[in-house]
Amino acid sequence: MEPSVRPAYGSGSQRLYSFRDVVVLKIVKRLLDTGVSLQNIRAAVAHLRARELDDLAQMTLMSDGATVYECTSPDEVVDLLQGGQGVFGIAVGVVWRDVESALSQLHGERVDTGETLIRHNPTDELAARRNRAG
Repeated sequence: MEPSVRPAYGSGSQRLYSFRDVVVLKIVKRLLDTGVSLQNIRAAVAHLRARELDDLAQMTLMSDGATVYECTSPDEVVDLLQGGQGVFGIAVGVVWRDVESALSQLHGERVDTGETLIRHNPTDELAARRNRAG
């Protein structure tokens, strides 16, 4: 997956992934682990990238191992289950919180200079999220 903040340019350059990128990568890993095809994962990634960032935390993805669905209501989950085939779900909000928790342990870094930021610097995206949530 191409980083959305800073892609690699040549040998030795560093990629920089956004918060959304990391959440999507964790979801891709979970889908791969369950045997979903790369074609269907690509479609799911395109769908996740098209959604607003705030929508992701409320989203639940369901899959029957072949197709990935977004379920926005309990009725949609019931409809999938009535097909008689086994399905699994990924609560994107849980993945979101896992990533947030892991990133909260790291120091921020400026994109342009690489300078390490103080953990509560308001220009740090993750610190700003924590301040809004707290």
